[in-house]
Parts: sequence; structure tokens; C-alpha cells
Amino acid sequence: MDLNQVTLPATDVAVSAVFYKQLGLRLIVDSIPRYARFECPDGNSTLSLEYVNENPGPGVVIYFECKELDQVVADLKSKSVKFDSDPTDQSWLWREARLRDPAGNLICLFYAGANRKNPPWRVQ
Repeated sequence: MDLNQVTLPATDVAVSAVFYKQLGLRLIVDSIPRYARFECPDGNSTLSLEYVNENPGPGVVIYFECKELDQVVADLKSKSVKFDSDPTDQSWLWREARLRDPAGNLICLFYAGANRKNPPWRVQ
């Protein structure tokens, strides 16, 4: 697995985007006011902001990329790991399966390949 990104809730994505650009992150997906994604200046990680009406408190979603997503999910299910959703192709060109850790934190296992950092709508 490769840690892909952390997605943070934001009641004002535009204001939050300015802050993260100030920190040195590069905007790579601009779907403001609903969503923004940034590339970290070093390494291969990204950080996303997703609009929420009200900040729910801890609302981080951890994404782990798995090249063999369906097999990983099948292996985990055979070990009695419960999933909220099975692997599903998404409109943003990722295949995702979701589950929660014992504390209730949301985890997304996914495969996106080149679309992870270079979707067709990437900001140039």
C-alpha cells in the first residue's frame, strides 16, 4: 500500500485553499467551492479539501492505493474485515472500497493509477 492523500473537511474551500498554497502546496485540481487537491512539494503525497456545511470535528479520510484492489479487499474480507462498500468504479476515474477502523475513522482503499495525480481535469 502507498499512502495517497488526506482529505480534510472545509466549510470554505476557497479560504482553506489560500492557506495551503501559502504553506507551499501546489493546486492540481480546482473544483472550488466543492473540492481542491494539492500536490505536496516533496514526495508523492497529495492533500484534498472537501466542502462541508458544518465541520463535523475529526473528519479525515485516509486513502491507501492498492494496485490489486479487488484482491486486497477479498483477502481482507476472508479475515472478517467488514467493508462499508465494495470496490466500485467512481466518476472521478478511481475504483474505491471503503471501511472504518475500530475507532470509526473512514479509510478508502482505492486504485487510480495515473489518474491519481494526473486526472484529465488537472490544473495546468
